[in-house]
Amino acid sequence: MPARLTSVPAGTEIFIDANVFVYHFTGVSSQCSEFLERCERSELIGITGVHIILEVLHRLMLVEAVAAGKVIPGNLVKKLRAKPDVVCSLSSYQQQTEAVLDMGVEVLPLEHSLVKKSWRFRKQHGLLVNDSVTGAMAEGLGSLATADQNFVRVPDLTIYSPRDI
Repeated sequence: MPARLTSVPAGTEIFIDANVFVYHFTGVSSQCSEFLERCERSELIGITGVHIILEVLHRLMLVEAVAAGKVIPGNLVKKLRAKPDVVCSLSSYQQQTEAVLDMGVEVLPLEHSLVKKSWRFRKQHGLLVNDSVTGAMAEGLGSLATADQNFVRVPDLTIYSPRDI
């Protein structure tokens, strides 16, 4: 069972998964918001990867399109591909994601060696590609903030999860 996101010890270096940012920006989890505020105050050392930023951009774009009434839920990617004018009209997802940098969260690049290392996470723990890259990046820190329960299969990671979603 993952530890509570609210119990991350001060000073911890922790990798942050996309869902923590998405739950914060969409107002779904006050625990995710409080956690990111702790990163912003430098109480925690928040680290993420460029692949996470791309995932956050993608998910928040979809959320914005639905919230603005531009598309209805179901096959959102297909619907947005067919409506480039709608994609052009969206902007808050970009502003929200850029705010991650203002939170004091370090964004790590995606190195080729890390892609190679992620193979082990797919083979040993059955993680999908993006999650395996996250696991490989988080492994060096030992701590991961995520709502994704698939990471409990990785024994060398301490998982911290929000309990209010």
